[in-house]
Amino acid sequence: MEDTAGVSERSEAGLFLYDRDCGFCQRAVGFARERLRTRTAFAAWQDVDLDALGLTPEQTDERAWVVYPDGRRLAGGDAVAGVLLAAGFPAGVLGRLMLLPGARLLSRAAYRVVAANRYLLPGGTAACALPSSPPRNPK
Repeated sequence: MEDTAGVSERSEAGLFLYDRDCGFCQRAVGFARERLRTRTAFAAWQDVDLDALGLTPEQTDERAWVVYPDGRRLAGGDAVAGVLLAAGFPAGVLGRLMLLPGARLLSRAAYRVVAANRYLLPGGTAACALPSSPPRNPK
C-alpha cells in the first residue's frame, strides 16, 4: 500500500515523490523504506495534489522530488541525498557528501544517467522510459 500523504501530513523529513508507473522507482522506494529506515515519507506523484506542492506533472514525471513542510524542494540527485540525510548514520553521511559542491555535480549527473536509463535497470519496464524531448528549433 502506497503512502498518499497530503501536504499537511508530510513528514518533517520531507515527502519523496516518485513515479508509481516505474518498476525501478518502486523498487528504489521499497529499498529506502526497508533498508534505510529513512524518516522521509513516500508517495507516488500521481496520488498527491501537485498544485498544493507547487509542482507540475511534467516536473514530477521528469525527476523525483522531496518536498518539505516549509516549502523547500529538492529534485533529482539532491532529492536522493535528502532521503539519505533523513536516514541517519551511516546513510546520512553519504547524503551529506552528495550535497558537497564537487560531489553534487557528480550526483546530479549520475541521477540524470539513471533516470534516462531506468527502463533498462532491474525492475524497469517500458513504462519507466522518460518521454523524449521535443526537437529544438534551430534559429
